[in-house]
Formats: sequence, C-alpha cells, structure tokens
Amino acid sequence: MSAFDLPWLVADIGGTNARFGLVTSLGARPSHVAVLAGADYATLSEAVTAYLAEHAGGVRPGAACLALAGPIDGDRYRLTNSAWSGSVHDLGIPYVRLLNDFEALAVSLPHLDGDDLVSLGGPELGYGVKAVLGPGTGLGVGGLVPTEHGWTPIPGEGGHVTVPVVDRRELEIVRVLQAQGLPHVVAEHVLSGPGLVRLHRALAQVNGVSAPELNASDIAARLDDSLCAETIEVFCGMLGSFAGNVALTLGARGGVYLGGGVLPRIVERVRTSSFRTRFAANPDMAAYLAAIGTALIVAPQPALTGAAAWLSQRARRELVG
Repeated sequence: MSAFDLPWLVADIGGTNARFGLVTSLGARPSHVAVLAGADYATLSEAVTAYLAEHAGGVRPGAACLALAGPIDGDRYRLTNSAWSGSVHDLGIPYVRLLNDFEALAVSLPHLDGDDLVSLGGPELGYGVKAVLGPGTGLGVGGLVPTEHGWTPIPGEGGHVTVPVVDRRELEIVRVLQAQGLPHVVAEHVLSGPGLVRLHRALAQVNGVSAPELNASDIAARLDDSLCAETIEVFCGMLGSFAGNVALTLGARGGVYLGGGVLPRIVERVRTSSFRTRFAANPDMAAYLAAIGTALIVAPQPALTGAAAWLSQRARRELVG
C-alpha cells in the first residue's frame, strides 16, 4: 500500500472524545463515523487500531488526516487536555497529516451548506476569505484563504486576544474577574464553556445577588432564571464584538462561521440575541461588517469533513503533479 491509496482515515481528536471516519472515494464525505472515549485507550495508536478493527472492517488506510486539540510540531502532537502525545510514525499509515482542530474546521467551510448551517444575519455567505471561531473548552479561531491551488487554512491563537468590552456592565465584569485573579482578561476567559461559568459568577457579583454554582450546560438550560438569561445575553453580545474583530482582522468578506461545542446547544438564543447587532457595531467599519454574512455550524462532525477535504485537495495535487 502507498500514500493516498483509498480508503483514508480522518479524525477529530479532543481531550475527551476521539471521532473517526473513513473516506472511501475522492471528494466523499466521511462514512463509518464512530466516537471513542479517549479515557478507554492509553495512546492514540491504540484508539486508531480499535476503530479500524471494530468500526471499519479492519481496512488499512493509505493516508490519514488528524485534527487535534493541542499543539502540533511537525510530525509530533500533544493534546492539551489529554495524556496522548507522540509521533504520526507510531500509527503505521503511509501518509499522515496533522492539523489543529480549528484548521480542519476552517477547511470544512466551503463544503458546508443547507442544513449544516443556521444563518445569524447578513447577506449570503460568499467566495473570499472566511473566518471561523467557536467557544468550547477554549475559544478557537481560524481562517481560510482562496488561492490558485485551492483553499489554504490559517491557524491562530485569536482566542487569547484581550477581551472585547463595549459598555459599563462588561467593564464591571472584567474588573470582577481581575479582582478574582485574572489580571489580563482575554476573550477565552469569558467566551468558552468555562468562561460562561466565570461570566455567570461575575455577573452575580456585579448585580449584587447570590447565585448557585452552575456548570455551562445548566446555565444554558435554565431559560426561566433571570441571571442565567442575562449571562447568555452578555455572552452572545461579547461574542458578536469578538467575531466582528476577527472579521476585520482577516478581511473575512467570504463570511464568518461559528463552531465549537457551546453554541449548537443554544441556537435560537444566539439568533435572537444582540450577536449580529454587536458584530456590525464598529462605528468606523459598520458598512463593511454589515456586508459580511454570519452563520452557525450545526453539522454533526464538521472537523471530519475538513480533514477529508484537506486530503482530497492534497491527493488531487499529487495526481496532477
């Protein structure tokens, strides 16, 4: 077997779960998708072996593209919230490419349509530079640039920029967080799953009320709790300002896409929030931002779609070359 012989293995590896799929023909979306609990396997190699044996009929892939939530250094990886680390050479697959998880999500964007997306306002998503961002365990940011050779992803660490603050309430929230031990509050500190918990706690202090300790899922689910509802509204508003900043930084006239694990749980609340208003509220660039479409990704495994698209694009280049 040689590199790029089908089928191909694609994966989205996080700190908790490892999602796998197979690409059986050039340009196809992944099939045989399975989710394995990372804690059940000592290494990534063991998880790959188990997936291929138990969910993929024992096939031997000619290539693989793995999206990982952690730092990548050439052929080596280390997950941020898992003990898994090592080299792609451990997998025994002829060709393996490692991508940051939001790099893979960025590559998926041109391949998402219809029921994969929910509009959050603005015109239709178009051709041109695209941006993707999303709150989950952290706050991921990536970009996608069209070139003569296809789409090129841009990885980054945009979640660690200074938190966007535009009104007095948000300034008071930041001051509370600083007093609690975060001298430099970055966007990820509030625009993430753990950030939603910080935001809820800080907002209670700003409002001078007591509140129970809730996790992010509880905060999102309590529709009749006024503090939880206010927390979600502040979260969506600040996310709108952050998304507008990302759009301006990348020149993302092809659209801004929202992913991550938090937002698909609160789709309607994001749609009816101040997200879009705040997105376009920059006084100097309001018209520029108003002309950019925004959408929420609700596809079940978009990073797998991105990994498959990356391999297809690379394989086509190899065939032409």
